[in-house]
Amino acid sequence: MSFSCGMDVNPIGAGPPRRRRSDRKLTARQCRQNLRSGIFPRHKLARFRRVLEPSSLPMQGEEPMITKRKSKMKKFAQAALLVALLPGLSFGDNGLKGMAVPPQKAAEAKNIILFIGDGMQLEHEIAYSRYLTGDDFALVWDNFPYQGSVTTWDVTTYNNYATLEGQTPFDYDQLDPAVGYDALRGGFDRYPLDETVSDDYFLRPRYATDSASAGTAMATGLKTDDGNVAWLSRDPADGALKTIAEQLREERGAAIGVVSTVPFNHATPAAFVSHNVSRNNYYTGRSGYAGLGIADEIIQVVKPDVVIGGGHLDYDGGYLPRALYDELSQSDEFVFVDRQPDVDGGKALLAGAQQAARGGKKLFGLFGGAGGNFEPPVVLDQPGFPTVEPATQENPTLATATEAALTVLAENQKGFFLMVEQGDIDWANHANDYRWMMGTMHDLHEAVKAAIAYVDQPGDHIDWSNTLLMVTSDHGNSYMRLNPELPMTKGDLPASEEIIAWNQAPAPGVTPIVTYATGSHTNELVSLYVKGAAADLFTTREGSWYPGTNLLDNTQIHEVMHEFAFTWEYAGWRPGMPRAPFVSPVRAAR
Repeated sequence: MSFSCGMDVNPIGAGPPRRRRSDRKLTARQCRQNLRSGIFPRHKLARFRRVLEPSSLPMQGEEPMITKRKSKMKKFAQAALLVALLPGLSFGDNGLKGMAVPPQKAAEAKNIILFIGDGMQLEHEIAYSRYLTGDDFALVWDNFPYQGSVTTWDVTTYNNYATLEGQTPFDYDQLDPAVGYDALRGGFDRYPLDETVSDDYFLRPRYATDSASAGTAMATGLKTDDGNVAWLSRDPADGALKTIAEQLREERGAAIGVVSTVPFNHATPAAFVSHNVSRNNYYTGRSGYAGLGIADEIIQVVKPDVVIGGGHLDYDGGYLPRALYDELSQSDEFVFVDRQPDVDGGKALLAGAQQAARGGKKLFGLFGGAGGNFEPPVVLDQPGFPTVEPATQENPTLATATEAALTVLAENQKGFFLMVEQGDIDWANHANDYRWMMGTMHDLHEAVKAAIAYVDQPGDHIDWSNTLLMVTSDHGNSYMRLNPELPMTKGDLPASEEIIAWNQAPAPGVTPIVTYATGSHTNELVSLYVKGAAADLFTTREGSWYPGTNLLDNTQIHEVMHEFAFTWEYAGWRPGMPRAPFVSPVRAAR
């Protein structure tokens, strides 16, 4: 019988089995006890935390770059020594967990759909699930066949922890993932699946990634600095990184698109279809910036097949200049749909998508309100009857935007890549605004349902044998906690005095139901849910960065997307081996 650290069943509510690979899984508490008791000696575990350069592949004929402790060790000797040092690791069908030979990819891999709930952590998911159903784990993605926990740290976070602990700054040749995320303090699974976490560990200002570097990790497979958009750490002049979207278009002829409820040139969508040393360079000329702005690059250079997002200049002038707006509105290349007074934005966007699909054109949808984001749905306090109303008809819902994007992208028989972000989950959590957050969670949930329904449609070339759908988050936010002694029921929302912001104290005689500990990002683990072709590719990577655990790193999301979409030579390769970073030919050519 084999063992590895993880959760076999959900300890706090109904839900599907969480893992599949080993005969028996240890709970996070047992895993922690084993580390402390010496079954997994921590000093020996640390030796194998110094892994190879992440999210990458050796170039043809190139020897893998091994860390200084193991620079000459052969891979079979590595595996044997790892077994001796870490008897708690499990063996799966393909060998040692975390060092397994990846299974064959789907024969007709074509389509990738990546949902990102910006700033979403498991407590936010549970809160909305309780409101919607009365149960903790009853959202549509809770039935996906793969479910995992992901680390999100970036180079800036790593270096902050390294300075605090007297460790070497970030360097792929000497990388110790436990500096970026220490499972002994942060937990072996997401809270509340693992409740033995250290509040002090997470509540340090700036000890967490931002959306730009997290998006870059997923889009390119490389860690970078806070604020960088598909750009190498330390901002070298030629540091633009080719994204998974660019690769799919250039090498497979696929269609590409991004959708967001926040400005289309905000950090997360930008990381997939642009390149910049700063997420704040929204357009050329903003605050005196003379280089190529993010909006300029998206509209004039990368030209995705679909762009839908906020940032309409009539409601917030900080994201798009009038000259670029006029260029879009007069474009022969894009079907341009934007927010108009008293016009149903969803219907207008779907009509524009049909027009673009029929005419072989691209689609650009520009919406948003004050602040640049779509006004989120409004969740009502109706015990027993969960009720959600639109804040306005002038912006589309995220579900409608997703359907519109898929309508255009699906015309490409060679496949597509689509990133869909519910971006103001993060904004709501920065504000410690529980009801706003619940509306954004509803928006994301309905969008995922819409994507599933689209793939399920019969009679086209898109189905689950050739489509990979993922739901994840770029980072935690707010350290929100629900009171386990006062669980909310279906359709129920706490009163305002029962929601305690990070800088507040409860009123006398009031027992909090929802508490926040910060208005900032956190380095907590986030969720990953996967449905469709090649979902098992994630299982082969569990623990490869963190031996003795089931944890993944966010760069491994890129690894799986790349492996799903392209044919790789597997001989001698395992998760974590190095490859040269991709430098974007878009930027290099200028």
